[in-house]
Amino acid sequence: MAAKARSWFVRGRVQGVGFRAFVRREAEALGLAGWARNLADGRVEVFAQGPARMLDALQGRLWQGPRWAEVRDVDALEASPMADAGDTFKIR
Repeated sequence: MAAKARSWFVRGRVQGVGFRAFVRREAEALGLAGWARNLADGRVEVFAQGPARMLDALQGRLWQGPRWAEVRDVDALEASPMADAGDTFKIR
C-alpha cells in the first residue's frame, strides 16, 4: 500500500501543554512518520505519512490533544510523501 501524507495546523491552547509530545506518542503508536513543530502564531503544525486509515486516526486524536490542551480548530491539507521524513516521528 502506497504511503499517503497529510499536514495539519492545530489552533487553540496547543503550545506549552505537551501537545507535540502527545502527537509524537500517538503517531508512533499508529506507525506514522513525520514531525510536529510550534509556529510563531501559536499554532502547531503536524506532518505525517503512512497508511490513509492511520492518518485519519491521527486526525481524530489531534482534536483530543493532551489533558491541558484546548483544541479549537484542526485544518487538514493533503500533502506529498517526503522521502526525507524517515521512519520515525520527530518534534521540531
